[in-house]
Amino acid sequence: MFRCVYALPVLGALAAWERRRFGPRGHGQRRLAFIAGVFFGADLVFWHHAIADVGAGLATVLGNVQVVFVALLAWFLLGERLPLRVRVAIPVSLVGVVLISGVIGAGAYGRNPPVGAVFGILTALAYSGFLLILRQGNRDIRRPAGPLFDATLAGAIFSVVAGVVTGDLDLVPQWPSVGWLVVLALTSQVLGWLLISMSLPRLPAALTSVVLTLQPVGSVMLGIVLLSERPSALQLAGVGVILAAVVIATSRRRPRAAERASGPTYAGPLGPLSPRRRPLFSPENSSRSDKRSGL
Repeated sequence: MFRCVYALPVLGALAAWERRRFGPRGHGQRRLAFIAGVFFGADLVFWHHAIADVGAGLATVLGNVQVVFVALLAWFLLGERLPLRVRVAIPVSLVGVVLISGVIGAGAYGRNPPVGAVFGILTALAYSGFLLILRQGNRDIRRPAGPLFDATLAGAIFSVVAGVVTGDLDLVPQWPSVGWLVVLALTSQVLGWLLISMSLPRLPAALTSVVLTLQPVGSVMLGIVLLSERPSALQLAGVGVILAAVVIATSRRRPRAAERASGPTYAGPLGPLSPRRRPLFSPENSSRSDKRSGL
């Protein structure tokens, strides 16, 4: 909750500057960003429980299974083709999840690795929903702060509700926890997410594949060095398997000349959407979708 709350003043100031420069955003776009924030709040809640049960490094690796889930949801909701590479990555990633969960072998790290693996998968699902919906609520890449402010506000509200329901909400954190929470908000929630929003749509596919592997690798290494986490050999093997699945799922071939000349397509999270099928959230369907789905 504090990660989101402490980020709101900075994001709000940036969003106000964007509004003055580019004009107000549509109500439909703002609603989508707010709904995305609900998924982001769920992502944070599940992720923190996964950290408690299986450790920060392994929990972050499990959350990166979202690469596969994004492709599946984009296929089901947005009409994207489900490439062979994604179909191959799905069972590969599931093998990695099983290894990290500790159900095979002995000496797995974490107070409850199987439960932590379940929370990790829930994290990936919630994160996938956040990415897909926020993308639809951030059509104008000139102003990433506005959608991020709306999503962060919704994430804060969801976190408060979840904390009240579970009974683990601490509204008066002590020092130095307050300082670390401010650092977390300004680095990860403000700077980190603004950079992601501005840079990833402009990156080549090959570079994106490499960048996606840096976070889980870095989290495992930092967990070992800074937090004295000691994953078992099988869990580390699971890390390698999931990283392989991420690389497989995000590796893309260069489009053929005929495909480049086939006309406009809709940009999707893992590539262009299939021109054969109109996506659920396409501009042509926006008014009908808003009425039908309540968005």
